Amino acid sequence: MTTISRQELARRIADDIPSGSYVNLGIGAPTLVANYLTEDREVILHTENGLLGMGPAPEPGRVDPDLINAGKQAVTAVTGAAYFHHADSFGMMRGGHLDICVLGAFQVAGNGDLANWSTGAEGSIPAVGGAMDLAIGAKDLYVMTDLLTKQGESKLVAECTYPLTGLGCVSRVYTDHAVFDVTGDGFAVRELFGGNTIEGLRELTGLELVDATTT
Repeated sequence: MTTISRQELARRIADDIPSGSYVNLGIGAPTLVANYLTEDREVILHTENGLLGMGPAPEPGRVDPDLINAGKQAVTAVTGAAYFHHADSFGMMRGGHLDICVLGAFQVAGNGDLANWSTGAEGSIPAVGGAMDLAIGAKDLYVMTDLLTKQGESKLVAECTYPLTGLGCVSRVYTDHAVFDVTGDGFAVRELFGGNTIEGLRELTGLELVDATTT
C-alpha cells in the first residue's frame, strides 16, 4: 500500500474548505493547510492566540517576530486581519463562530470521539491547548493524521483508550491512506489514496468500514 505526503494531504484538505469559511488550524501538521488555500476562495483563518485573518507561512527573510500562531510558528496576516485578546479568541471558539477546525489526533473512535491531548503514558507531557474548546465549538471538526502510529497501530479505533478531548465531535478524518467520514454506522471510506483498498484498510484498522467511495 502507498501513502501520500503531509503536504499532499494538506492540499487535499484545503480543497474541501469552501469559500467564506472561518477556520482554525491546529498545532502541527494542520498548519500546512494554510499554504494551499487558493486566492479564488476567501477563507478566514483564526488562531486562538488572538488573530483573525492569518495567512500562510512567510517567505524566507520576511519573518515578523510579532506574528506567530498558537504553535509559536511564524505566520503572515492578510489584508483586513484583526488582533484581539486571548479571551475574545476563545469566546469565538466556544461560541460556535468557527465553521471548520482541523486538528491532529492520537485516536478517533467510530462514533466521532477524539483523543488528541494525552496518551496517558507515565511521564508524558499533556498538551491540551485550545483543543477541547475547538472540538465542541467548531461546526465541523476535521482530523489530519497518519492512519498508523510508529508502532503500526491504527489511530482509528472502535473506542478511544486515551483521555478524551471531545465526545462525538469529529466529522471527517484525513489520513495518508484515505479519507474517512464519521457516520451513524461508523467510519465510511470516502476516498482512497494510492493503491489502498477497502479490504486492505479493514485489515490495517481491524474495523468494519463502510465503502462510500462510489456514492
